[in-house]
This record gives sequence, structure tokens and C-alpha cells, in this order.
Amino acid sequence: MSTQTKANRSVENIFQLDGKVPLTKAIPFGLQHVLAMFVANIAPIIIVAGVAGLDEAQKAMLIQNAMFVAGIGTLVQLYPLWKIGAKLPIVMGVSFTFVTILCYVTATYGPEAMIGAALVGGLIEGTLGMFAKYWRRFIAPIVSACVVTSIGFSLLSVGAASFGGGFGAENFGSANNMLVGTITLVACLLFNIFAKSFWKQLSVLFGLVVGYITAAVMGMVDFATIANAQIVSIPQFLPFKPEFNISAIIAVTVIFLVSATETIGDISAMTVTGLGRDVTEKEIQGGLACDGYMSSVASLFGCLPITSFSQNVGLIAMTKVVNRFTIMTGAACMILAGLIPPIGAIFATLPEAVLGGCTIMMFGSLVVSGVQMITRCGFNQRNTTIVALSIGIGIGFTQVPDIFGIFPQLVREVLQSNCVAIVFIVALVLNLVLPKNMEVEKNQKNMMESV
Repeated sequence: MSTQTKANRSVENIFQLDGKVPLTKAIPFGLQHVLAMFVANIAPIIIVAGVAGLDEAQKAMLIQNAMFVAGIGTLVQLYPLWKIGAKLPIVMGVSFTFVTILCYVTATYGPEAMIGAALVGGLIEGTLGMFAKYWRRFIAPIVSACVVTSIGFSLLSVGAASFGGGFGAENFGSANNMLVGTITLVACLLFNIFAKSFWKQLSVLFGLVVGYITAAVMGMVDFATIANAQIVSIPQFLPFKPEFNISAIIAVTVIFLVSATETIGDISAMTVTGLGRDVTEKEIQGGLACDGYMSSVASLFGCLPITSFSQNVGLIAMTKVVNRFTIMTGAACMILAGLIPPIGAIFATLPEAVLGGCTIMMFGSLVVSGVQMITRCGFNQRNTTIVALSIGIGIGFTQVPDIFGIFPQLVREVLQSNCVAIVFIVALVLNLVLPKNMEVEKNQKNMMESV
């Protein structure tokens, strides 16, 4: 076998879960995963830190900690510790799922109570994950399919907001933001069309680079934070002393259960779209255990809970790059960003409009993945009812948040902006109460009427 043939085969291993990939080929694909999730990883930190009234130095410290913990969590998912970890190309990051409830808890009870609630909630989710085989059967494939689809739909607005410049941006929807977002999107598409062989899979990275350069030329990138960053800094352990408030713990634990379902959906979507097979019970168990326990570890560094990142599931759906070593190089980049602040500062200067130009297509791919999962379950009467009602109520009700006005404030905070939670609850209940043989009963009734 020629050297060139061996090299080609090693590069093709990026589409295999295991196998050797040259480091020079692995790093660009791993870096693509980091760039795809970086802004979304630090945005929840910035939002909750703002509610807590933290200063800029504290925010910078938490961003650094978030990258470090996300990198460690990703390594554990890739290369498990005992039963903790799915042994799958799952990228971990700070989850938007918790933002609403943690803002409420932080504003009501303080950041210390938020950290304590995240610590306890993570331990609960991790322990439940270890025993997933006893309750996993209650979450049927059609429930996971509904959750994955709703995750995709819920992220579309995130991608669109990034395209316009980011939530709350003073220049939201400006000509500069729209131009940069469009150039980034077009660059992704053109690279995907004209690139050859495995290079096609780097379309998102190419788009980010082109968009970043364009934004820099247009004066949209502030390099001051890079110049002022320290060269090396160790992540700060226990920046806040945890406090344990029972109300805060209950509220946050409910969202951990929703997050667990999202993780099941993410892992299911990743194995279907990336590996071409169904997820195993062991992978669900390890993935959930890592989600929970690593969220508890994250809380000790003052961070919000971390979980599997839907953005990166969408990226895998697009690129089919699932090699664990390749994704590990991305995890190493995140850890470096946590240890070397200038690296994180460079990533932090990535304009939202650039990210939006790439993620809008990624999130759309995630919606398609959810539809594919629904198709695999089949469009019988029972499944159609579950999908129609859960998606209809989940997405429909959250478009009209005032409909939750009769509920207590805590319930409103949990549900009115979280369509995934509602989709999960409705789909789960319907899956438990609807007859298993609805089509049979319908056919029997028709036969009786005809007689």
C-alpha cells in the first residue's frame, strides 16, 4: 500500500468513531467545533453575571473558567472515567436551557444560592443517569424525536439573533451586521460547493475565518481585550461559596430533568446522523452521568451547568465528522483557552453576526435531524398525535407567554420561554396515556360500523 493511500485512509478516519487521524488534519476539524460553540458557551455566563451585578473582572474570570470546564467535560464524554462519559463525539458547554431559571434564582436568592442549586441538581442528574436503564424506557424514541425537533426550532431564533448582531445589541439588524452575516453564510455555501474531498467538511470554519476577517476590516472587532489579557492564568476554584436554598434547588433540579431529556435527544440525533445507528443504553447512561456530575464540577468554578451542545450536534449532522481524537483536539483548544486568557480573548472577539452566518444553517440541519428521527419512528396515528400536540403546544404556547399568567411566578419562569420543557412534558404524558394500538382500535371500529 502506497504512502499516499495510507495518508488518504487516515484522513478518511475523521468519519469513523475511532481511528488514527494526522494531527495536522484533526486540529482544523476540532477547532471548527470550538468556534461553532464559543460565543454560545460564554453568552449564558455574561447574561447571568449581569443579573448578579458582577464586575468586568469577575465576568472575564467566569468566561475563562467556562472554557476550561467545557474542555474537561468534553474529554470525559470522549474518553470516559469509569461509567461517566458516553464515549461519543459529544461537545460540552454552558447551556442556554438554564439561563431563565438561573437568572430568576440569582435575582431572588443571590449567586451563591444559584451555585449551590447547580451543585445539587447536577449530582441528582448524574445519579439518575447512572440508573438510566431503569427509567429510560419511559422516554420512547418518539419523545426524544420531538425534543430534538423542538431544540432545533428553539435555536433558530438564536441563530437569527446572532445574524442580526446578538440579543440586546445596540446596532441589532444594522447594515454592517447583515452584510457580515450574509458574507459568512455565502462563504460557507461556496466552500461547501467547490471544495473537494474531505475539505468540504470545513465549510463552517472557512465561513468563520472569512467572516472574521471581513468584520475586522469593517472595524467590528475590538482587539483591546486581547492586548490586556494575562499570558497565563489558572482557573479560579470556588470563586463563590455555595449556599443551599431548598426553593432554588427544586427550581433548578426541574430544569436539570429537562436538560437530561435534551441530552438524550442530542445523543440520539448524533448517533443517528453521525454514526448511522440508534443510541445504546450504555451511551445514554454515560452521557447523562457526565452531564450531571460535570455540571456539579462546573459549579465549583462558579459556572453555570454544562451539557451536550446542540450546536455541535448540528455541526456533526452537516459534516459527519465523528472521530473522537479529532474532537479531542477541540477539547484541548478549550482547555488552553481556559489556561491562556489571550486565546479565549481572541475567540471572545468573534462578532455575533459572523457566528449567526454559520449557525443559521447548522440549526436548520438540527431541525431536519429531528424530522428524520420522527420519520424513523413512523407516521402512525399515535406518533402523529404525539408530535402534533407536543410541538404545537410547546412552540405555540411559548409564542404567547401571557397564556401562563394564571400560574405561579416560578412556573412561568420555567415554562413561558422554554418550549423544550413543554414539548418534553406533553410528549412524555401522551406517550404514557395514549393506547399503544390506536390504529388497530380505529380499524376495528370502522369494521364494526360497516357491519
